[in-house]
Amino acid sequence: MKSSKSLKAFLGLVLGLIAINIAGNYVFHRFDLTADKRYTLSETTKNILKNVEAPLFIEVYLEGNFPAEFRKLQTETKQLLEEFQAYNGNVNFVFVNPLENEKDMKQMAEQLFVNGMKPINITVNDKGKQTQEMVFPWAIATSGEKQAKIQLLKSAFTASTEEKIAASVQHLEYAVSEAINRITTEKSKKIAIIKGIGEPNDLYIADFLRSLRDHYYIAPFTLDSVATNPQKTLKDLQQYDLAIITKPTKPFDENQIEVLDQFVMNGGKSIWMLDNVQADMDSLYNKTGEMLAYPKDQSLVELLFKYGVRVNPDLVKDEIGSPIKLAVGQEGSETIYETFNWKFAPSALSSSNHPIVKNIEGVKFDFANSIDTLKNNIKKTILLSSSPYATKIGTPSVVSLGQVVNEPPIDPQKAKTMQPIPLAVLLEGSFTSVYKNRVIPFKIDGYITEGKPTKMIVISDGDINRNQLDQNQQPLELGYDKWTNMLYGNKEFLMNSVNYLLDDNGLINLRTKEVKLPLLDKEKVYADYNKIRTIVVGLPLLVLAIFGLIFTYLRKKKYAK
Repeated sequence: MKSSKSLKAFLGLVLGLIAINIAGNYVFHRFDLTADKRYTLSETTKNILKNVEAPLFIEVYLEGNFPAEFRKLQTETKQLLEEFQAYNGNVNFVFVNPLENEKDMKQMAEQLFVNGMKPINITVNDKGKQTQEMVFPWAIATSGEKQAKIQLLKSAFTASTEEKIAASVQHLEYAVSEAINRITTEKSKKIAIIKGIGEPNDLYIADFLRSLRDHYYIAPFTLDSVATNPQKTLKDLQQYDLAIITKPTKPFDENQIEVLDQFVMNGGKSIWMLDNVQADMDSLYNKTGEMLAYPKDQSLVELLFKYGVRVNPDLVKDEIGSPIKLAVGQEGSETIYETFNWKFAPSALSSSNHPIVKNIEGVKFDFANSIDTLKNNIKKTILLSSSPYATKIGTPSVVSLGQVVNEPPIDPQKAKTMQPIPLAVLLEGSFTSVYKNRVIPFKIDGYITEGKPTKMIVISDGDINRNQLDQNQQPLELGYDKWTNMLYGNKEFLMNSVNYLLDDNGLINLRTKEVKLPLLDKEKVYADYNKIRTIVVGLPLLVLAIFGLIFTYLRKKKYAK
């Protein structure tokens, strides 16, 4: 009877397990027990993964002997990719050490570097011995013939290693989803790069153009034909989703302004990178080390004023500037350089939670102008500002390299009353035409004075997308300063701006996802080192001793009988 009941129980258990396994083939669910739900994929990511209909491979270069911080990044990356794979079995991944083979190590490192994947050096402790290891914190997503790079480590030069890892983990889902979306979705959006306005040579904005080309269709668009056929020019421009205006040095005529205005009225997006003062570093590098900074007219004041902003003909001078290297003398045949704080190059940071600027590195400006926001029906979001310790310098005025040495620091009392100065502003809403209640330069079919909902970004620096050149006159990465070996967030900011303006699947909003990694407070650990060591080492031994005494007592009591 007893064996019969046991058999029935066993058969019931077996049938129950079979039923659970069958149900598991049809019902999919994974439980995320983290407080911040870091492994719960967003609906945007799920929609992107649904489009992965062919095998997709992700090769992650995070394998090797890493310190604890990098092992954390390695673990978080692996766990996130497991979620991707669990949701869509076409996603496959592998972790490899690209420098494992000592024979091919140099060749492999050079190949990765040429492909835009820059390494970092980390310190590894091995049995008390410290060694420097080169690490490539990157991944490559491949589907068919398409590839996309994935940057796994945020290059924040102002942050500690722990803060970099925390920021990188927060950025992971966006970085991987964006790469997968790039290689599984055909490009559809079109960007017009406005030409014929005295803009910089393409060589100096080459890295920005290359980055745009990876995501969108881009083409030069000249406004020269406005003079002969303005209606056709407008019609052609309206075939594009976004217009980018970079550092115009020629004034716009009325016909050109109407074309741009009607492009905005009909829902076209735009990015304006403007200098309202003639000033650049090239003009400073002369025998005197001085230049005259003076206002320049681009005939855009009324247009932008109507939209709700004003770019002023002044210079922003920030006590928290960017480093600059200057020659200070000779030692034999060698030139001696020193690093100074260049106050006319603000390194703008943002504490905003907006997806364009959240978790990005400081953006370097050169001879930026202040921006005023004006009251109208347009929503305005200040994306980037100077530090609170900045002043406005009126023009015309003389700017000198000697100011980095001879100028006294700002008065502390004055600093208390200062406020950040806006340098980049996002405008969203239905704009009003600058020609409302005015005579229009030319008549067009479908002319409107109250626009469709759209967005634009106004930046008070025409050089924000300018890359430097190497010794072979080839473009370097946007944001990289070869003189100080620092990488600023210019490229990420501009690409985020374009993605936000053109994003129609919500991918950019993944940047606001909050992932909170508990960081170790090293100062507190050092202050309470003896106490913590006693607890960590002594408490387990004490518990073990108490358990042993109790066990011995109970054993003696049991067998004493």
